[in-house]
Amino acid sequence: MKNQQLIFEREHKQIFRDGDCLIKRFDPNYSKADILNEALNNARVEETDLHIPKIRSIEVVDGKWAIILDFIDGTTLQELMDKNPEKEDEYLNFYVDLQMSVFKHKVPMLNKMKDKFNAKISAADLDATTRYELHTRLDSMPKHNNLCHGDFDPTNIIITADGTPFIIDWSHATQGNSSADVARSFLMWSVNGKERLAHKYLKLYCKKSDTAIQYVQRWIPIVAASRLVKARPEEKDLLYRWTNVVEYE
Repeated sequence: MKNQQLIFEREHKQIFRDGDCLIKRFDPNYSKADILNEALNNARVEETDLHIPKIRSIEVVDGKWAIILDFIDGTTLQELMDKNPEKEDEYLNFYVDLQMSVFKHKVPMLNKMKDKFNAKISAADLDATTRYELHTRLDSMPKHNNLCHGDFDPTNIIITADGTPFIIDWSHATQGNSSADVARSFLMWSVNGKERLAHKYLKLYCKKSDTAIQYVQRWIPIVAASRLVKARPEEKDLLYRWTNVVEYE
């Protein structure tokens, strides 16, 4: 790892390229358990036929944990959408089809989505009544075991030169109800100021999957509460609004 090129930086982690390797390096105070869980998620999903970068090694360099993966050379779906707004419908259809292909898989050793949501709701800065309502709603929702990405964002989809879509960043992957993951994508568009696109996406997904929009909407307060725990300051007002909606309208 002598020719590292910093390509991306987030709080507590840095992403480097070194030839055909991608190096995700974490700050010393980052949870070791979370790092190893992320690597394990990726390794489990590698056993499917989805196109994802494969882990090469997990190392400690100068006291910092690092996950070494294949570097995927290509363009993110978000970049394509930004450069070609006239192709919005084409890209949105591609996005939904790819997401539905993820849901078809079962990865039974992944953590359960319901357990993650219950823990997040308990940790959220919400009053006891709201937390109780959200826990109760979550408990009543149908329990599925589909593979869910947890952060199915167009920035996490890389299209290679031959048109192959690679899905990256499986740190939030769980097994659970796919409609909850759709609600997460809907909120992703919404908190980024793209509410029109969020509603367009939701209608398209529900049409393609023959899912009632109302069913996905019942997941939105649950997912919003789970996102509150690590939300950016500019997201919180919108997320609080969603968590306080008893029945989405």
